[in-house]
Amino acid sequence: MQTFFLAPTDFGVGLTSISLGLVGALERAGLRVGYLKPIAQVRREKPGPSRASELIARTHGLSSPQPLQRAEVEKLLADGALDHLLEQIVSLYQEAARDKDVVIVEGMVQNRQSSYASRVNFHLAKSLDAGVILVSAAEDEPSSELLERIEILAQLFAGPNDPELLGLILNKVREPAAFTVHHAPLLKNGGLRLLGCIPWQAELNAPRTSDVADLLGARVINAGDFHHRRMQKIVLCTRAVANTVHLLKPGVLIVTSGDRADIIIAASLAAMNGVPLAGLLLCSDLPPDARIMELCRGALQAGLPVLSVQTGAYDTATNLNRLSREIPIDDRERAEKVADFVAEYLDGDWLRARCGQPREVRLSPPAFRWQLVKRAQAAGKRIVLPEGSEPRTVQAAAICQARGIARCVLLAKREEVEAVARAQGIDLPADLEILDPDLIRENYVAPMVELRKSKSLNAPMARAQLDDLVTLGTMMLAQDDVDGLVSGAAHTTANTIRPALQLLKTAPGIALVSSVFFMLLPDQVVVYGDCAVNPDPSAEELAEIALLSAESAAAFGIEPRVAMLSYSTGHSGSGADVEKVRKATELARAARPDLLIDGPLQYDAAAIASVGQQKAPNSKVAGRATVFIFPDLNTGNTTYKAVQRSANCLSVGPMLQGLRKPVNDLSRGALVDDIIYTIALTAVQAAR
Repeated sequence: MQTFFLAPTDFGVGLTSISLGLVGALERAGLRVGYLKPIAQVRREKPGPSRASELIARTHGLSSPQPLQRAEVEKLLADGALDHLLEQIVSLYQEAARDKDVVIVEGMVQNRQSSYASRVNFHLAKSLDAGVILVSAAEDEPSSELLERIEILAQLFAGPNDPELLGLILNKVREPAAFTVHHAPLLKNGGLRLLGCIPWQAELNAPRTSDVADLLGARVINAGDFHHRRMQKIVLCTRAVANTVHLLKPGVLIVTSGDRADIIIAASLAAMNGVPLAGLLLCSDLPPDARIMELCRGALQAGLPVLSVQTGAYDTATNLNRLSREIPIDDRERAEKVADFVAEYLDGDWLRARCGQPREVRLSPPAFRWQLVKRAQAAGKRIVLPEGSEPRTVQAAAICQARGIARCVLLAKREEVEAVARAQGIDLPADLEILDPDLIRENYVAPMVELRKSKSLNAPMARAQLDDLVTLGTMMLAQDDVDGLVSGAAHTTANTIRPALQLLKTAPGIALVSSVFFMLLPDQVVVYGDCAVNPDPSAEELAEIALLSAESAAAFGIEPRVAMLSYSTGHSGSGADVEKVRKATELARAARPDLLIDGPLQYDAAAIASVGQQKAPNSKVAGRATVFIFPDLNTGNTTYKAVQRSANCLSVGPMLQGLRKPVNDLSRGALVDDIIYTIALTAVQAAR
């Protein structure tokens, strides 16, 4: 088993951010990753769980032993009991390493309260037989000075009997070109492998407005959307309104005196026009006029946060610039973005080769998301988005286009899309395709009449139906003008699926359309089917759903082991419902004898190894299932929502299967990331 010890060269290198990304990069390779923060750092905030351990747990679902407290460590060191300290940490390490392929150990950060950190890190790495990865930050200092500091720490691990020094990760790099894999030697006494060069990304350091309120001890006049808005820039408004308007941008925190009614009104007007400001921070302990706040009620109801502090403008700005940019333990959105961003810039190939092959191949959520995006990028498909002016859809399309995930087509008038982009602070890529529905609708009237001639559809009826943009997008797909369709952010599932059933039909050899959800559980991705389309499938239909779901799982890197679910396992129960599942299992096995499929199985027997061994000891699926087939829509839909909400896990889907062309639905509460992954999933489907 491989152990990586992360040794920081200084304070503020972003050590936990590197841990988040390293865990993600290794999980993408299918490795079982353990994590250990053996010694807690001094916490600026109030006492609580280890911030690093809690962030890892909430982001990657990895539980880790609680670290030793600094006071306990210092007492042992003062008593000369270093060996006893190391024994305790080895015990924690054994707990973290159980059933893992690789363990990441996060070292201590040296500061004025822990000047002994480097010495302890050296002994920890040696005791754990760990390979050392130095972590440093390259923000503003010259590269020569940075490398000298790295050289000093590297010498600590440079002896023949000392821990192996594997390489260096540079974080917060403002000029990545100054540090490349060709920069050799990185150290005076020989080369040092550069395992990652992480660019500075300001938006990843943006705290939520609620975090700003907590850290400043501000009074909340109007909370609004302050749990989701982020402070990306601070603007101290002391000038006239006319000279301030151009500063009212998304993510800006407006700092002004509480008696500046003109600035308050201007910010409120911007908010009512769709500009998602981070908020208004009123200083100098001057409460805003109640009549002005009543005038701004529309902006407050639209989510504009308004805070108040007692300090003056200068001191308030100073306090804001001194705020800690550490990720709060409850900010999962930011932690996940940091993890994904850092993972992209690590030398994943070298890390995977160093760790070797996992003991059992599995697809973790980070690996699923990463593979999904990479395969979509390779596919290069054209995906139509009928909800072309919906803000989340516009942002997702811009991101997908910029990252090469898909060639997105927004069905909307250009001026509407551009207005949404300005209000939301979205940069529209120059090559993002925006099609005016009024200019293309007539192209699809005749083809639609031909497709629906058996239903006596005429041209006027077709034109009327093509006013619906989902129908128009589906016709584009039917005519092979695009490769896939994603809708549902502003439409019901029925509105998305109905045109596909009418115009696309099923693929050759397929009797019915069904669906699957990819459930991103804490440590594994599994497939649930059918949870969205067929209310009460027959045994024959259930068998087809199982086979299609197995194919969908395999297409996305999940080894299919299919569990046909029921309230009874094996032959322990009887009744019409159990017999339907038993017959469906037999039909599926006969059609695909090479496929691992078993049923009827209860959910716990299918999912939990110990229960499966007890209830179905001879089954190759029980306790190891990756594809769960529910007997009816009532059971499937209820279960997927219960698991999604109770386990707080992401579900991607429903992905429709069995159609001639890929069409996929979104939840109306979908986040931007949900839309991005669904677009990627659709592109991969189209590539099949």
